[in-house]
This record gives sequence, structure tokens and C-alpha cells, in this order.
Amino acid sequence: YFEEAPLRIPQSKISPTMAAVAPAVTPSEPPPSSATGRQIPIVCPGHTRPLAELQFCTIREDRDQNNNDDTNNTTGDTSSGSGTRTFLVSACHDKMPMLRDASTGDWIGTFSGHKGAVWSCRLDPAALLAGTASGDFSVQVWDAITGNSLYSFPHKHVVKTLDWSQDSRRLATGGHEGILRVFDITQPEKEPLMFVQSTKEKVSISKCNWIDNSTVLAAGEDGTIRFWNVDETDPSKQLAQTLSVGGDAGGIRDMEILTLPSSGRTILTVAAGQNVTFFDLSAGGKMIHSYKMPIHFGQEGGASLHPGGKKFIAGGGRRGGSMALGAVEGGELGSDLKVYVFDFETGKELECHKGHHGPVRCLRYHPDGRSYATGSEDGTIRLWKTDP
Repeated sequence: YFEEAPLRIPQSKISPTMAAVAPAVTPSEPPPSSATGRQIPIVCPGHTRPLAELQFCTIREDRDQNNNDDTNNTTGDTSSGSGTRTFLVSACHDKMPMLRDASTGDWIGTFSGHKGAVWSCRLDPAALLAGTASGDFSVQVWDAITGNSLYSFPHKHVVKTLDWSQDSRRLATGGHEGILRVFDITQPEKEPLMFVQSTKEKVSISKCNWIDNSTVLAAGEDGTIRFWNVDETDPSKQLAQTLSVGGDAGGIRDMEILTLPSSGRTILTVAAGQNVTFFDLSAGGKMIHSYKMPIHFGQEGGASLHPGGKKFIAGGGRRGGSMALGAVEGGELGSDLKVYVFDFETGKELECHKGHHGPVRCLRYHPDGRSYATGSEDGTIRLWKTDP
């Protein structure tokens, strides 16, 4: 267990009372399919090593009935509507996951205590708890208000990913062991549920996401996404479904689940190999589109769908991977320093932005769709406008 280190958050900035369920956020519609020109993003320094993961979290703030004003609402992003705040958390190889204001990028606090690179950091839906997965073979659960470490769950190898259930009661983890673990946060001393990805070979887990309070999707380095019913007691029925992104795609680098407010469809976005692939989970996992990108996701990168469902962003390594194979344009060998915007229906490139000094390793749209964040190997986060 690690020594607890407090998160330095001014109490005047963060309300100790937050709602358990975030309200639906109505996204702004993306502009017509045309390039919008060069833009200068907000640069968020602070990290000293490559970024690994970004997550936005929008919550509703409970206000004092006797003081129903915005005088204390000076840190959270209120662009999504009155009474809401949006935060941005980042996982980084510098061992120091950070919490920021999603609108300005201002630093709020650092969760200090891990002894190895942090590969994943996510807030629970109420933004009261934070989970971090690390290369030090552990997962830590933090009080997101005070920054104190609440629990530490040991693993036997590097932990690459984690995700909270929608009711904030359970935490799923995965990594190099090839075992999906599900911890009951209400009974932290209890042994976790465990689900081995394959009995034939070890399949590392790169990403995991809950789709409901009983089902976890685990993305494997074998290019397969496994749907696990974690409440099923019969082992023969626990693996409910699988999806594949193709035999030549390699490991899955990124996976995002988004329910579109306009249609209610739940879309799974997957970045693997040289493709970004979309599945309609509302239609049983039917593949909608699969687009070949000008980049690859072999070692870094990801993709994110706009909440309006009309466009998506992607960033990663240069396709070809070396000067000898055609990677002849700027930057380090095999690197691509750009973030791309594509049309969802056609795959056409709409925009291309430069700004980072290293490959884009992770990126996500803000829940309101008005901006997006990118994290790079250069140790910075950049906040871009969707409609510059």
C-alpha cells in the first residue's frame, strides 16, 4: 500500500457535495464538412512524461438552498449548462495523474502515490472517486475531493486499464495478466471476480468499459472485444459475445462507448491497426463503418466520436513506421504530430491540426461536443475547439 498524499484542492473551489448522477448533456452540432483553418489550442503543461489516457466527467452540482448562486463555482466548467461542472483527468507515465478544469485546462490537483507509470485514470460517474491503474502492479482508489488514497488493490503484472460501473459500486481492471478483475468498492476487502480472456494463450487487456452495471467489454491485444456478464455464475455463460476488428489489425489501442443523445444509439468506437471501426451496440454489435487512417495505432493513439455523431477525431503513429517505408515528413521516425478530424458517414478528412511536439497518444471529445482534448508524448495536453 502506498502512503497517502493529499490532493491540493482549494476547498473554496470544489464543493464537497456532488450529485450521484450527471444530467444528459446536449451536444453542439458540428459545422459543415469543411476545413476550418488553423487554430491555436490551449496548452496544459504539468506532466513530464508521455500521456496515456484522458477522460472527461460532467457532474451536477448540488447547491446550498440558502445560497443558490454561482459565487463558489469558479473552478468547474459550466459551459454545458447551469449547475454542471466538467472535469478532465489524465493518466501519465510520470506517475502523477492529474485533475483539471475541462474548460480552461487549469490544474486542480494531483493524485500522488504510485511508484510506476499510470496507464489509466478515471473518475466515477459522480466524480467523487477516482481510480488509477499503474505499472507498479496496482490499482488505487482515491477520494476525488480530498485526494486521499482510500484503497490499493494489488495485481500480479502491469495494469493498463480500469473503468467504473454506472452505479459507482464496482471497478473493472485489466492488463498484462490477461485477467479481467471486478472489485466491489462497497466491500473492498472481498476477493474480486476474475475472468480469464483465453484459456489457450495469454491475451493482454488494453481497454475495458462497462456498458451497463452487469456487462464489461474487454479489448484484447488479439484484436477481439469480449463481452463479460460479470453477474453470471455459470462459467460457460459468462462470455456473452465477441467482436473482432480483423485479423491484420493487431492489438486494440483504444475503445470508447458513447450513447448519442439525438438517436439513443450506443456506438462503440475502436482504434486498432490502421483502422477506426464503429459498431452499433444497440443493434447487437453490427459494424457500421471501418475507415483506414493516415496513421496507425500500433504503439499509441486513439479515436473519439463527436456526441452529435457526425464526425470523429483520431491521432496516432505515422503509417509506415519508418523513413524507409515512407514516413518522410517531419518529427521523429515513425511519428505523427497531428490530430485529424473525419466525417463519420464517409471517412473523409475534414481537418488536420498541428501543435504537439510528439505523437498524439490519447484524445477525447468534451461531452458537450464544443471542444476536445489531446494528450501527447511531449507531456502536454491541448484543448481544441470543435468550431474554431
